[in-house]
Amino acid sequence: MTDLPLENGLTQRILYLAPPRPRATLIMLPGGSGEVGVQRDGDLRHDDNFVVRTREDWVARGYAVLIPDTIAQANLRGARSSPVYGKLVEELVAYAHNHVQAPVFLIGTSQGTIAAMNGAARARPDSISGVVLTESVSVPGRLSTETVFDADPSAVQVPALVVANRDDACDVAPPEMAPRIVAAMTRSPDARVLTVRGGFERSAKACGSLSPHGYYGIESEVVGAIASWLREHGD
Repeated sequence: MTDLPLENGLTQRILYLAPPRPRATLIMLPGGSGEVGVQRDGDLRHDDNFVVRTREDWVARGYAVLIPDTIAQANLRGARSSPVYGKLVEELVAYAHNHVQAPVFLIGTSQGTIAAMNGAARARPDSISGVVLTESVSVPGRLSTETVFDADPSAVQVPALVVANRDDACDVAPPEMAPRIVAAMTRSPDARVLTVRGGFERSAKACGSLSPHGYYGIESEVVGAIASWLREHGD
C-alpha cells in the first residue's frame, strides 16, 4: 500500500503488487464507483471486481499490478472522462515508470473502461504500450450517462484490445457495441475485438462483478487471452 502524493496536494492510495522482475506494469482501473477500500495493511474491503479479483493471477504470470482506490471514498461515476481524472491516470503511469523499468498498460473493466480510454487518449508519447477495455460501458445508464465515447477515443494512439463477452447481459455494456468502440479509435495502430463466452451468475444484477459481465468462472481463460495480447505488444 502506498499513498501517492499528487500535484494538486491530495494523495492517491494505491495497492502495488509485483514479482521480482516484472515483464510489464498493469494499471488496473476498476468499475462501479471505483472504491476498492485499500487498507494500510494492503487488505481490500471490496475485491469482487474483475481487475481486482485477478490480481494474484497477473502477478503469477510475471506482471506488476497497480490498483488505485478512490480519493476520500469519492464516487467516480460520471467523472472518469474528465481532464482531472485523465491527469490522475497520467500520474499513475509516471509512478509505474519510476518504480520499475518495464512497459505500462492500462486495463479497465466496466465503468473503469472510461478511465482507461481517457488515460490512453491523454497519454504522453511512449508512456504506455497499450490499453485493454473489458466489458466496456458504451450505453448511457441510470446511475451515470458517461460512456467510453465521452473519453475521446479518436485521440488514442496506442494498440487497443476490446474484450466482449457474448453472454454479458449488462444493459450498459452490450457486447455488440465492441466493434463500434474499436472503430472510434481511429488513430490506434492496432485496435481489435476479442470475443469470449461464458461465466456464471452469482451477483444479484447482470452488471455485477460476479456474473458474465465480470467473467465470473472464466477468469483464467480471459486473463490468459489478454496476456497473449500483451506479449504481442511488447511486454
